[in-house]
Amino acid sequence: MLDVKMIRQDPDEFKRRLGTRGVAPEEIDALLAEDKKRRELLSQAEQLKSQRNDVSGQIALAKRNKEDASDAIAKMRQVGQKIKELDEQANHAVEVVNDMAARLPNLPNETIPVGPDESANVELRKVGTPRKFAFEPKAHWDLGEELDILDFERGAKVSGARFVYYKGLGAKLERALYNFMLDEHEKEGYTEMITPYIVNDESMFGTGQFPKFKEDVYQIQGQNMTMIPTAEVPLTNYYRGEVIPAEKLPVYVTALSPSFRSEAGSAGRDTRGLIRMHQFNKVEMVKYTKPEDSYDELEKMTANAGSIMEKLGLPYHVITLSTGDMGFSAVMTHDLEVWMPAQNTYREISSCSNTEDFQARRAHIQYRDENGKLRFVHTLNGSGLAVGRTVAAVLENYQNEDGSVTIPEVLRPYMHGVEKITK
Repeated sequence: MLDVKMIRQDPDEFKRRLGTRGVAPEEIDALLAEDKKRRELLSQAEQLKSQRNDVSGQIALAKRNKEDASDAIAKMRQVGQKIKELDEQANHAVEVVNDMAARLPNLPNETIPVGPDESANVELRKVGTPRKFAFEPKAHWDLGEELDILDFERGAKVSGARFVYYKGLGAKLERALYNFMLDEHEKEGYTEMITPYIVNDESMFGTGQFPKFKEDVYQIQGQNMTMIPTAEVPLTNYYRGEVIPAEKLPVYVTALSPSFRSEAGSAGRDTRGLIRMHQFNKVEMVKYTKPEDSYDELEKMTANAGSIMEKLGLPYHVITLSTGDMGFSAVMTHDLEVWMPAQNTYREISSCSNTEDFQARRAHIQYRDENGKLRFVHTLNGSGLAVGRTVAAVLENYQNEDGSVTIPEVLRPYMHGVEKITK
């Protein structure tokens, strides 16, 4: 969450930079008007509390002198009632200000491209060369169904559209991929965790999904509980409300978890295949760092995700997202997109973001600097990788003319030596 004090000090700067993220200047003006009202109410209450203290002293003096204090007592009751009213109004104003501030996205880094959507994203680098096929490559959903390793029809029958059954070697391929990913991240210093898959509203607020994006998730009716859209939520909230010892920073954690997404607003997009599912597995990376280290850690995290694809032999490129395409909590985001031959394009498989202290403010995650002062940590998150999309990429990039799929060498130990999936 943004610091309202900083917005108050330089509203024009916040209007300029948040304007690149679709925030209207009027939203900043409305927030500052409510903040001014809040501060005025608090000031009035403090003045009356001071007055009440004076009156209390007068009453005590009158009683010691055995004088009539009825007028002073009546006056103090009136002041007390007014203070109660002002406190209630101030508390409401605080809630309004906090809610308005909580709906503002993070301030974008000044170096990222400015633009309304993905058309303004900038490619940083390409890694690997897309394979040239001697035949027309098939889409992964066709390959999966023909090899009898993916069953979309029964997934839809049992749960609805955008659900799938993995079968046989398809299930084994998914399992091989996420075990490989977790092992590779462990080599890079990440501590593997198994997290809760259902979290409370405070956790969803901490990472920025609530209050603005409730329509994007699956909530448990009648309860303050949500099925996680990503393991970023429980991993980042692990230290919510805590002070992390400075000597422990940076902290690296990773987890495999299912991700549950309502995909609100995605009607008609990626209706076939594994790209846009309501339930999918993802390996997540999260870091807690000191502020001065967070951008170096973002590059390392991006390299960690890229290393997985390089070892799998999957061509990809890295792009920096524009202000209009970036996620709500992010200051800077690098997306890694894998080459999908059947679509003849790159598709997102990992998104690595630095949120600076945006999430740490919401979740109250701090550390003490060398002077003993409490400061907010910076948090980072990234996919390492989205497992279903990696399955799709392996199927399409490693397909053969006869419809079989060769298993990448690094996965064969995880596949118990299987080298090829055949009909």
